[in-house]
Amino acid sequence: MKEIRVIIVDDQSLVQEGLEVLIQMSKDMSVVAKANSGAPVIELLKRHQPDVLLLDIRMPGMSGLEVLQEMQVEGLTTPTLILTTFDDHDLVLQCIQLGARGYLRKDVRFDTLTKAVRSIADGKTWYQPAVTRHAETDQPFNEWEDAKEARQLTDIEMQVLRLVAAGYSNHEIATALHKSTGTVRNQVSSILYKLNTRDRTRAVTKALELGLI
Repeated sequence: MKEIRVIIVDDQSLVQEGLEVLIQMSKDMSVVAKANSGAPVIELLKRHQPDVLLLDIRMPGMSGLEVLQEMQVEGLTTPTLILTTFDDHDLVLQCIQLGARGYLRKDVRFDTLTKAVRSIADGKTWYQPAVTRHAETDQPFNEWEDAKEARQLTDIEMQVLRLVAAGYSNHEIATALHKSTGTVRNQVSSILYKLNTRDRTRAVTKALELGLI
């Protein structure tokens, strides 16, 4: 069994150490490097070439968002899981659009962490159900009606939705799913209609709120 090599980046020592302990408990994973800021991450990625990067979204100096931007500049495609707290919803979406393969809350359980790391290492995505923002705003959506419509999404529409959430264009999605760009465009339109949203970003937000991705 191939060992999954992980780098952990988090400015909170307790979080960093806790994640390391959980990962080291798994026989097929190891932590090859750690950092408490974003500044050394690019160098660490080049040196260790890990299978998965666990990246804190909020850090002093260089944030997780800035690390992802720098990774794009450097052409680094290390599968990345964002580490987030309850109030990071918008930042998570930005990170997904910059190539992050998913996100985990910092209070993650052992089994969830290992499943997520294995999923990301295997080229898949991992979207932990989000804390809904509608509970914190003055304009809650109709949860029952939206959930009812969301259940009408087909399997292929769910595939497209996950790729949209990961920041891929219609052309890239079409290539990945071996479909025409026009077909994907129609599927995206259907997703927007069923989720009652006006654009792709709002569709991803709604999907996260409903726990679809």
